[in-house]
Amino acid sequence: MDILQQLYGPFFDANNWRTVVTSGEDWMIILSLVLIECLLSVDNAIVLAAQTQVLPDKKQQEKSLFYGLWGAYIFRFILIGLGAYLIHFWEIKVAGAAYLMYLAVSHFYRKKNPKPKKDGKKAKKRILPLFWSVVVSIEMMDIVFSVDSVLASLAISPNPVIVLIGGLIGILAMRGIAEIIMRLMEIVPELETTAYGLIALIAIKLFLTIPMIDIEIPNLLFGVIVLGSIVATFIVHRIKNGSVTTNG
Repeated sequence: MDILQQLYGPFFDANNWRTVVTSGEDWMIILSLVLIECLLSVDNAIVLAAQTQVLPDKKQQEKSLFYGLWGAYIFRFILIGLGAYLIHFWEIKVAGAAYLMYLAVSHFYRKKNPKPKKDGKKAKKRILPLFWSVVVSIEMMDIVFSVDSVLASLAISPNPVIVLIGGLIGILAMRGIAEIIMRLMEIVPELETTAYGLIALIAIKLFLTIPMIDIEIPNLLFGVIVLGSIVATFIVHRIKNGSVTTNG
């Protein structure tokens, strides 16, 4: 109980909340944390958008993001309380990097080696329905990507209430980015290939940050790579469509 009080006691301190909410200086810090959250979550938004594409319609895609949003809030609360210990959990980064690389490799393998459809063969039975499988995948990604965001936020402000408010607002903004990417994928199908290519890059980026290697790809550089990849994809899509129209 003493450990729980030490980790999560500040969240239930009314005076702490009152001080933060009424302090202009604290709100400036919160704004900074929101911006950092959005920058750190560009890769998360790409993963979320790619994950939701397996669902059959837009309504289920948006619903999965909604459930994932509330799950992200709960996990963020837990992770901030454990923030002082997260620096030791490099194993989470290794596991997360391995899982992301698996997602990317398996996607390209299935695309290159599609399974032939057999009449009369029953579909493979899932442990969970497709919708809830996607929601669980979203939550797993949130846990993995929350590590960097929480650590970066705690480095700016040691007050967990400030970090929590900034993180919750940032997660909401990040979900908006994911929905925009989902809509773009409908217009430009090639973005799915780009997304999984970036997921492989994200896996490498995440793995390089473990203490034994300790190489950090700057967020600005990664953002430029993401933006450049998306622009290049639009150019390729335009060229392909132009060729089809000309040949037609």
